[in-house]
Amino acid sequence: MRTNFIVSLFLTITFCCSQNIVSGQQKKDENLVHEAIKLETDKIFDRLVQIRRDFHQNPELAGKEKRTQEVIKKYLLDLGLQVETDIYGYGVVGILKGAKKGKKIAWRADMDALPQDFPDKADFKSKVKGVQHGCGHDIHMAIALGIAEVLAKNKKSLYGTVYFIFQPEEETFVGAKKMIEKSLLSKIKPDEIYGLHVTALPIGQVMVKPNELFAYQKRVQIGLKNNLTNDEIAGLTKKIQSAVFRTQSGAKPWELQSVVDPKIGLASQNTIFKDYLIDEGFINYSKNDTLFIEADLYETNLANVKNIIPTIKQTIETNGYKDKLLKMSFIKENPTVMNNPQLTSNSVEILEKIYGKGSITIDYGQVPFFNDDFAYFQKKINGVYFLLGGSNFEKGMIAMNHAPNFEVDEECIRTGVKAFSSLIFERLK
Repeated sequence: MRTNFIVSLFLTITFCCSQNIVSGQQKKDENLVHEAIKLETDKIFDRLVQIRRDFHQNPELAGKEKRTQEVIKKYLLDLGLQVETDIYGYGVVGILKGAKKGKKIAWRADMDALPQDFPDKADFKSKVKGVQHGCGHDIHMAIALGIAEVLAKNKKSLYGTVYFIFQPEEETFVGAKKMIEKSLLSKIKPDEIYGLHVTALPIGQVMVKPNELFAYQKRVQIGLKNNLTNDEIAGLTKKIQSAVFRTQSGAKPWELQSVVDPKIGLASQNTIFKDYLIDEGFINYSKNDTLFIEADLYETNLANVKNIIPTIKQTIETNGYKDKLLKMSFIKENPTVMNNPQLTSNSVEILEKIYGKGSITIDYGQVPFFNDDFAYFQKKINGVYFLLGGSNFEKGMIAMNHAPNFEVDEECIRTGVKAFSSLIFERLK
């Protein structure tokens, strides 16, 4: 009995020690992988900057991303990835298979530019009149290509499969939906999907929020008999606006420059960017015998959306225009980016473990005026969409999307490639 006990105890201790040794070796190997990711990111950074500048100088509108597709396709093929282009429009999917079994993860980057001609402070200005990468999609593509290269060069350590989805026609909010309708998800079957958007946050800041990242955008249209005077129209519009308008006391969530304010911005629990319903301005016009009043409304609480139409209807009726009302409806209702809470929590944990506290910031608000058709992917696949800071205030670089003098500090490319290569590597296991 005693001999058997000693043998059993010896075997137990030996097994536990060997397990600890394996666990310690595994942790050491993982650390080496992330060190390799950092080194490889630094090594290719200058080339990624040049690729980004090439995209910036040669922007293409939604549905016309032909040259962009060719550049992406060549880059991925040179990395040894399988490349698919027969999906929708000028979309590209690069497929990287790791040496070990694991999950299937998708990373999405949008490709199209904007129809605008705003002042551009960059030395590498657009060569195409009236077309600009004024939203940062050139940055997104450079980051995605960088992640593909970094992970491809660590293929022997890589688990599972990574799908790099380069999506056309995001600015028109149809690209993701069309790719899905054209059976993209029958050709690839990712378990999770991730993406990002560069914006006016400080350089290198990565921000994320579970559930709704943006406010719900609803365009309301009111049809009335076309016999109201201009004063009546102005008065009724003002009353409708007052009836639906809601913010925290003294808050001005339409002032987007406040998103970076440490006291009231997105990173503060006292943020002004929560619990509001604001509009982007009411317009009115006549068509045939009907007066139309329209506005884009931004609501943070989905439960309140169903009350908007009844509230407006009641306002019209109580102000004496019940007999004038012909029709009313939402004429535009895009889905909203909705981050899976568990994957969001997992992502924060992974990035903090590898790159330390402060490597990722929690977002406590919802941004108005913006949205992303990445939401269509999230309706089919659990996923997370991040915000990446691109502003360098000391250098006067403000990465406010869709605005004049939109400028991005390209150092954010390094942050994006490094952080999200590590995140994908860990989530594949």
